Amino acid sequence: MPKIVDHEKRRKQIAEATWRVILNEGIEGATVRNIAKEANISLGALRHYFATQDELLVYAMNLVKEQATERIKKIVVQDSQPKEIILNVLLELLPVNEETKAEMEVWFAFIGHVRHKQGILKLHDDGVYEGIKVLVENMVEYGLLKDGLDKEMETERLYSLIDGLALHAILEPGRLNKEKITRVLTYHLESIWV
Repeated sequence: MPKIVDHEKRRKQIAEATWRVILNEGIEGATVRNIAKEANISLGALRHYFATQDELLVYAMNLVKEQATERIKKIVVQDSQPKEIILNVLLELLPVNEETKAEMEVWFAFIGHVRHKQGILKLHDDGVYEGIKVLVENMVEYGLLKDGLDKEMETERLYSLIDGLALHAILEPGRLNKEKITRVLTYHLESIWV
């Protein structure tokens, strides 16, 4: 009887192997040969799922975005106070645990790689700006945002804060740990909330 293979599960396993290679060897090490070895499959099997290295990298990066989105969806439906939900959603966008640190490192490596392959790979939108825009709209809807604040400006400030915290947490993890990130983020939110 032939073995039944879950192709989407296999694609995810290959993408996760790609992440591990990038984390251990950088984007330069993410060759199809190294990825196949890490995924414990043959080159032929890997090419069955991904025709090119670029196709694999794009899939792996989209998987990062999908996983973060799924975690955020679970937070949004929790029975919690709006302020707590907003804070927890924002923390999902930051490298505050092993999973999000790995995703963030891989994402930054991918962004650096894509910038040098213009025309071959499109720079993928991580959705963070749009997500923050929605959060600021939610703050207004729930009456959390102080009167007189410019929504567009607050969206830009929060987006910049998230990007800056993410970058520095990756570059200086000893200085910017989860507790400090949470304090900085809470301090900012409390400055714009009623």
